[in-house]
Amino acid sequence: MSRIGQALVIWLLLAPSVWALDDVQIRLNGGSESLRTALERASLLRQAQSQNVGDALELFSTARAEYGSLIGVFYEQGYFAPEISVRIDGREAADISPLDPPDQVRQIVVEMTPGPAFTFARAQLAPLADGTTLPTDFADGQPARSTVIRDATGAALDRWRALGHAKAEPTGQAITADHPSRTLDVAVTLTPGPRLTFGALRPDGYKAVRPERIVEIAGLPTGEVFDPEDIKRAAARLRGTGTFSSVALREAEDVNPDASLDISAAVVEAPPRRIGAGLEYDTERGGKFSAFWLHRNLLGGAERFRIEGMIDGLGARSGGRDYSLGVEFSRPATFTPDTSLSIEALAETEKEPDFDARRLRADVKLVHRYSDRLTFSGGLGVLVERAKFGPNLGIRREYRLLLMPLEATYDRRDDAKNPRSGYYLNATLTPFMGISGTGSGARATMDLRGYHALGDRLVLAGRAQLGAVYGPSLQRTPRDFLFYSGGGGTVRGQPYRSLGVTTGGVVSGGQGFAATSLEMRLQATEKIGLAAFTDAGYVSRGTFTGGAAWHAGAGLGLRYDTAIGPLRVDVGFPVGGNTGKGAQLYLGIGQAF
Repeated sequence: MSRIGQALVIWLLLAPSVWALDDVQIRLNGGSESLRTALERASLLRQAQSQNVGDALELFSTARAEYGSLIGVFYEQGYFAPEISVRIDGREAADISPLDPPDQVRQIVVEMTPGPAFTFARAQLAPLADGTTLPTDFADGQPARSTVIRDATGAALDRWRALGHAKAEPTGQAITADHPSRTLDVAVTLTPGPRLTFGALRPDGYKAVRPERIVEIAGLPTGEVFDPEDIKRAAARLRGTGTFSSVALREAEDVNPDASLDISAAVVEAPPRRIGAGLEYDTERGGKFSAFWLHRNLLGGAERFRIEGMIDGLGARSGGRDYSLGVEFSRPATFTPDTSLSIEALAETEKEPDFDARRLRADVKLVHRYSDRLTFSGGLGVLVERAKFGPNLGIRREYRLLLMPLEATYDRRDDAKNPRSGYYLNATLTPFMGISGTGSGARATMDLRGYHALGDRLVLAGRAQLGAVYGPSLQRTPRDFLFYSGGGGTVRGQPYRSLGVTTGGVVSGGQGFAATSLEMRLQATEKIGLAAFTDAGYVSRGTFTGGAAWHAGAGLGLRYDTAIGPLRVDVGFPVGGNTGKGAQLYLGIGQAF
């Protein structure tokens, strides 16, 4: 026999088991559209059809499992007497012997009748801890959905655990369906168990990070009454270091003789080193390229060390090329589990049309995370700046200052990369003492952003910024402390830093600043978004006094969603003031604010 003939015989022998499934029909007699949708999603046969499953034995096994999958959906919806039929080419799947499965499957028909909807005749959970709030649907006369029973039991157990009873569990249940009255009688018994305290945190899975540092960073309150929220906070602290790619805190199975409960911390360390780069562009300022190198565990205690460099003004229409090089070292869990030590140093140059500056700055500060939303920081710093400004840059000054930077951030956005609701507030206050070249004073800023969803596809976003310098005169203020307006961070449609002030023939930034932005964002498709915006900015010579000017811009934008945030393209035009120079183009990653 030829090879072709042999292959044909083999195919004919195997053919009965590999016929493709031509048709799956799911029929529901009665019930709501939401029930129909839930049944379609839960159908194992529908999933098999979508995956092009053709093996007859596999389809037969799936059909027999279909009953259990569908009946669970009925129970969730409060139907406890459904009728379910699954027929394979006209034969009920449950009646076909597993020892004699069909050789081929052409059609499967699933037909269902939900029957009457049941209500609770009695809905009881006991004992309940003080302050327990059960779902309102878990009550006599309400629809008897199995999900409501599960949610009520979970809420009752969560309350017991919040009071220190870590081993609370359901130990008995009596659930009776009365078909004539179409009611369900539910009684669940809970056993709270003893009130426990936290035992030891036991790290597991670590390699380069010292275990004692894992314990310090987690900050689990050993000896205090058990609280699940403390476990969540400990896990969040470990994740927040960025040193671990995975963190899982689990309670021990057995309670210690002293009524304490040990917690295991299973961690997976992320690769210790990371590099990255970024690119931005706007028409006036040109291109900005930045890159960084990061070590996540420099000294074995989850310390972060970062080196970052930046080149700005590539192909700029005005100003020159700027450079910066910064290093940062941060150590988590310094003094308290929620406090980090940060040491930063920055060397940079700025070459703008109205000044040329070189500066060095170093800061040592503590950053305290008061809650998931609120963060404070404070410390000491030194700033040295040499600047040339004025007509033909003929004025030369050197500023030396001692700083006390203070900062607070409150973040209630639903998504930091692409927010749809909530708000964000950042405020800084930097008192400074002049050692040479300037006097003493303070610099303050505020950045408030808010987001409101208008339906599923529209978001209204707004931003307000304020800045002020108190103390020295304008000429005796470091150039780094002065404010400008214009460009992607303030007023789109106006050239970068195009709005400042003029005093005695000297052009510079001002000591007072305000800006506002309003943007309407439309999610046109799953990946593509559109935006329309209007911005306005104000700069004054003094702290909101003397020589004030303003300008405004407006335009349209395009967004393309990616895993790292939306890619952003904005085109802005001047609509107010006298600093405009035509259309401005802005490219970047992330929303404008």
